[in-house]
Amino acid sequence: MLAIIGGSGLTQLASLEITRREVVRTPYGEPSGALTFGQVCDQAVVFLARHGYGHTIPPHLVNYRANLWALKHVGALGVISVASVGGIREDFGPGVLVVPDQIIDYTWGRKSTYFDALDQPVHHVDFTHPYDQALRQRLLRAAAAAGQAVHDGGVYATTQGPRLETAAEINRFERDGADLVGMTGMPEAVLARELELPYAAINVVANFAAGRASSEQGISFDSIEVVLHEAMLRVRCILDSLCVEDA
Repeated sequence: MLAIIGGSGLTQLASLEITRREVVRTPYGEPSGALTFGQVCDQAVVFLARHGYGHTIPPHLVNYRANLWALKHVGALGVISVASVGGIREDFGPGVLVVPDQIIDYTWGRKSTYFDALDQPVHHVDFTHPYDQALRQRLLRAAAAAGQAVHDGGVYATTQGPRLETAAEINRFERDGADLVGMTGMPEAVLARELELPYAAINVVANFAAGRASSEQGISFDSIEVVLHEAMLRVRCILDSLCVEDA
């Protein structure tokens, strides 16, 4: 069964034939909401809205540990993350879809591991490649089959939020090698790795990052909504194509 975590702009899957919803209790507290089970093109899927179904949970307060644990508990064999981001690279403008391959973590204070009890042995995971390579390739094949253009690869900088970044911070991220900036990529990716859940992402560029747009007026949130609406239609096509491949 494939798990899909939807971010801003994707709080539900139109093509999901819902069979049931389930509230899952976890040792780490409450997930962002009930899990929605169903089928897409005869493929079993479980969906979770990262920020809650009313989009009320800010990035720094998402219970990432509960979310990933719940998906693993109900039998998910892989996780696709959908998230909106800001584009740092010149060719990563509004509406572009990216399947990232690396992460830089600038967050702080988040519960970022399942191995934090003092009575447990120290546990390390290899995080050289934060996204599962096989699942990334499946996403890229699905995009090609759906006729949707995506960029293969990109470095995702994860910031604390919920505020957006300053232009100086974006300049720093670029010097560090980042191509995209978002607020939810970590610790989600590493928690999936600790649970041995294959994890990959589709990033939707909603806007140019701070200081990168041609306008000096800052970021237009009205424009972001328009971009996300159109781009998420394309993301849904890719997810449908992925499920057809699995069926």
